[in-house]
Amino acid sequence: MSRLTRRKFLAATAGGAGAVTSLGILGSRARAAEFIYKYANNVPVTHPMNVRAREAVEKIKEESGGRLEIQIFPNNQLGGDTDMLSQVRSGAIEFFTLSGLILSTLVPVASINGIGFAFKSYDQVWPAMDGPLGAHVRAAIDKAGLHALEQMWDNGHRQMTSSTKPINTPDDLIGLKIRVPVSPLWTSMYRAFGASPASINFSEVYSALQTKVVEGQENPLSVIDIAKLYEVQKYCSVTNHMWDGFWFLANAAAYKKLPSDLQDIVARNLDAAAEKDRDDIRKLNESLQSQLTQKGMVFNNTDAELFRAALRKAGFYAEWKQKFGAEAWGLLESQVGALS
Repeated sequence: MSRLTRRKFLAATAGGAGAVTSLGILGSRARAAEFIYKYANNVPVTHPMNVRAREAVEKIKEESGGRLEIQIFPNNQLGGDTDMLSQVRSGAIEFFTLSGLILSTLVPVASINGIGFAFKSYDQVWPAMDGPLGAHVRAAIDKAGLHALEQMWDNGHRQMTSSTKPINTPDDLIGLKIRVPVSPLWTSMYRAFGASPASINFSEVYSALQTKVVEGQENPLSVIDIAKLYEVQKYCSVTNHMWDGFWFLANAAAYKKLPSDLQDIVARNLDAAAEKDRDDIRKLNESLQSQLTQKGMVFNNTDAELFRAALRKAGFYAEWKQKFGAEAWGLLESQVGALS
């Protein structure tokens, strides 16, 4: 099996920057589309999500006979995460992929997949998110006026990086100024460790690290590589502290406007693309440690149980069990075992 690398994803998106804002548009139209919808995301054009999404929207246009055209706007072209969430809620954009942890600012239970040090492997992630826990979250998303497709897109297990020191134990986090996404769960976890978390949209992460507004950040290796965060971070600690994925969200009213046959075409192709993205991300993250080492990053491994014990002692799990409620927490623990 060939290794998936950033170079291969760059090759897959040959056509250059001129193609970025119209990734979903195929050549000349045989006829005018009945529906022209916008899909926005926060990852670079070379990220597996955009590669697979482009394939999906091409199939959607083909299978719909040109009736539905989806234009892709990658890499925060339409604003930061919180801006785009507002836009998909208002209908200014029709589709948006967003981490459940950031979606939790609107749908609190959506962040449950990111509970610190809960998921030990993908063998626990997918049965939970493709099963009862994912269904529970989607129901909550629907109540908030959005529609979530069934399959989550993978973003990978997240790792901690720093420009000043490796993070070997929870004590190394005390006082560390670390960027976190705009999400209460992230802030809560790092405060439990004694760190100083700063909520910053992803579009501003590189500059915040470059100017030393923060010392560290945390992201999957694929994001660290594609966003070139290795240029402003030296140490990468393999913590696997959170599993993070993207919900493929639609403005509920715009989705309901689509005839049922078009809804079926959209759901089938985007869910199939999500499955391919999962495989891509897994392979990419498996190959990246050696590549990032060659780019100057220094890696260290950690003991997850030390961090899990620190969170348990700080009352983190007990606090979030109460916030999420017994039903959601029970669905999580049915896959990962007892946490609190």
